[in-house]
Amino acid sequence: MMAADTASAALGIELVELAEGRAACRMAVTRQMVNGHDLCHGGYVFLLADTAFACACNSHGPVTVAAGAEITFVAPAREGDVLVAEAAERTRFGRNGIYDITVRGPGGRVVAEFRGRSRELT
Repeated sequence: MMAADTASAALGIELVELAEGRAACRMAVTRQMVNGHDLCHGGYVFLLADTAFACACNSHGPVTVAAGAEITFVAPAREGDVLVAEAAERTRFGRNGIYDITVRGPGGRVVAEFRGRSRELT
């Protein structure tokens, strides 16, 4: 899946860990990702978390997509920060799943908490 993910590749997102129901992805914040407040735009933080979510929920095999997601921004990220999103499956039921993703910045500081709901396609 990641080999065909041109959106994540264009942002330099790397898959650094993958196991059943778990994944971790890394991204460096570049100048192009910074908003008018000189902070990483929240959309990029969301995209990183969403990529880790996609990897984790697709780790079981069937093609799985997001049914919904929400994010809470906890602390800002800045140009040059390396962010890591760690996804963990909470539960699967039928064709659905719930995943929690924590995005961390330098020193392990929490930048955002993301919860995704997945749905396997038939």
